[in-house]
Parts: sequence; structure tokens; C-alpha cells
Amino acid sequence: MRKLLTASVLAIWAIFLAMPLANAVQPGEILPDPALEKRARTISAELRCLVCQNQSIDDSDAPLAGDLRRLVRERIMAHDNDAQVLDYIVARYGEFVLLKPRFEVSTLLLWLTPILVLFGGIVLVIRATKPSLNAAGAPLSENEKAKLEEILASKDQ
Repeated sequence: MRKLLTASVLAIWAIFLAMPLANAVQPGEILPDPALEKRARTISAELRCLVCQNQSIDDSDAPLAGDLRRLVRERIMAHDNDAQVLDYIVARYGEFVLLKPRFEVSTLLLWLTPILVLFGGIVLVIRATKPSLNAAGAPLSENEKAKLEEILASKDQ
């Protein structure tokens, strides 16, 4: 029974590990030249499926992803370089189609937010762990001294 359970767990892990290797590219989409196909796959891995949104068009089975894959291959066959292909797709579908947005003025907040949050967290931790001046060693006023003596005297009785 234990061997069966171990074998089942290993089979499930093998399936999960093989999932990224399964691409949605259909046989009819593959370019005959392996170098061009490799370029197409590289570009497709950088483009977001507009239906799935968390997958590249290379991994998505959505019809729109298939259209984008074919469009990438058409642009490659038209002798566009990689940057021209990406520019063409971005011009048609907007910056959102890129899985990794470009560093531009319009995306500056997107790129800087993690750094700002990190620095803000560091400042909060420092402020929270830094001892305050009042609690650390500020001298007691005359009223506070008198009240303290009164409390201590009442405890002794």
C-alpha cells in the first residue's frame, strides 16, 4: 500500500513538472525553419494572452492567443526583427500585452512601487524598534515625583 502511495505521489509530481513543457502551439503554426521557430517561441513567451492574462501566448490554448502566435510568425516571415515584432503587437494591443512592461514614463510607478514599499517598510520597522525619548530616560517632573512618592508610600502601609 505504501509503495502504491509513493508511486502515485511521484506520478503526480511528474505531471506537474511536465506541465510547463506542454505548449499550446499547434503543429500547423510551427515554422519550417528551426531558427525562426525559436525566435517565434522567444517572442511568444514575452507576450501575454489577453484572455488568460497570466499566461504567455505560447502557453495558452485561447483562440486569441493562437491568433497572436500566427501574427508573430507572420511578422517574422516578413523579415521583422524581434523589436519590430514586439512594437507591432504593442501598437495593435497596447502595453498590457507585454508580460514584462517596458521601463518608460508611463510605467514608472509600476516599476518603482516595490522599491517604495520596501523602503517604507524599512522606515516603519526602524521607527517601531527605536526607543522613544519619553520612555527611555526623560526626567520626571516635580508633580510626577510627588505622585510617585505618594503611590510608594501608600503601598508600604
